[in-house]
Amino acid sequence: MGLIALGINHKSANIALRERVAFAPEQMAEALQDALADALLAEVVILSTCNRTELFAIVADEHVEGGEQRALAWLGAYHHIPLSDLESCYYSYSDQNALRHIIQVTSGLDSMVLGEPQIFGQMKSAFAVAQEAGSVDSELSRIFPHVFSVAKKVRTDTAIGKNPVSVAYAAVNLSHHIFSDLTETHALLIGAGETIELVARHLSENGVKSIVVANRTLGRARELAHRFGAEAVLLSEIPEQLVNADIVISSTASQLPILGKGAVEHALKLRKHRPILMVDIAVPRDIEEQVGELSDIYLYTVDDLTEIVDENKRNRESEARKADKLIDQGVDNYLQQLRSLDVVSTLKAYRQLSEQTRDIELERALKQLAKGESAEQVVTQLARSLTNKFMHRPSIEMKKASADGREDKVGWAHQLFGLHVDVDVDKEPKESD
Repeated sequence: MGLIALGINHKSANIALRERVAFAPEQMAEALQDALADALLAEVVILSTCNRTELFAIVADEHVEGGEQRALAWLGAYHHIPLSDLESCYYSYSDQNALRHIIQVTSGLDSMVLGEPQIFGQMKSAFAVAQEAGSVDSELSRIFPHVFSVAKKVRTDTAIGKNPVSVAYAAVNLSHHIFSDLTETHALLIGAGETIELVARHLSENGVKSIVVANRTLGRARELAHRFGAEAVLLSEIPEQLVNADIVISSTASQLPILGKGAVEHALKLRKHRPILMVDIAVPRDIEEQVGELSDIYLYTVDDLTEIVDENKRNRESEARKADKLIDQGVDNYLQQLRSLDVVSTLKAYRQLSEQTRDIELERALKQLAKGESAEQVVTQLARSLTNKFMHRPSIEMKKASADGREDKVGWAHQLFGLHVDVDVDKEPKESD
């Protein structure tokens, strides 16, 4: 195939180096064209995310030798990074191993969070950008649709991405067990840190009706709320916000509980005992333990979520083994497709050669007929000449194979020409002029 996959990721390089080799979206088209020219690549796709930068390229036959090193040198030169900085942490694959790696990446099997789904869209986007930039041709245009097909099969035929493996996602996932339709629910988020930001993103993606962010400082709450079309309030406003909150998720750095049993009891009365899901991710806890004793309150702590996450990680690892088998099948299927393409081109070439031979002999026969020679003699000579021409090269090759002790080739000839074992293949008609 001449396919190579080369790059660095979260497992091979620290974040400082990953930042240095990252490509900004606005420079991607230029970079793709630059890679084609400077690294002598025939085709190339570049994937650049927070966790990895990789080049997927086709190297033409005449440039295969040294292709990997040229690609690596180009990556360093483009970002003004000494080659020695990359040589200690890059990885590369070629041909079927490169194909397997691309499918693994696209399926989420090589991600920091095993099975995460975002990488599939990122890979599709990288391929689309390369198409628009004109850096892909027939090979990658055949490879990537196959990659997406296999990765999609991995996602649908295994549970690799179905179980949450982050605390934030697990917190949101619990809401599906309490409420059948999140589009009719209201969420109250307490805190404005990284975990709450992830929670807000997951809730927003799940279509929750409204989100309120409560924080000690209003500025940070507004900053986070603005990203998700939410409302920002101070911690002091939590009691009145509880009345409308179906989902409460809290993660602050407070050393004392923020939400007590009394405030929750009061809110439940005003809500006419409609249930509330409460998830306390904070350590120390933000929600008093006694709140969990109230009817219509479903309270989970970070320990509960950790147990869920750990179990889900084990499940994903089990599903990853199933995914590996699907990927192996996908690689084998693609190689079979390539072999089929090789056969098609071989048959096409053989047909062209046969037709060329036929046309030459036919033209000779017509000239003989035009001279008044016997039609029977001309047709007989035409048949004999065509037989000799078609037999000439196979006869030479089979004799050579037999002399070299290559009985396997002779056996293939029997099968190719539909011959029986008792056929004497040594009798070769002599080619006439």
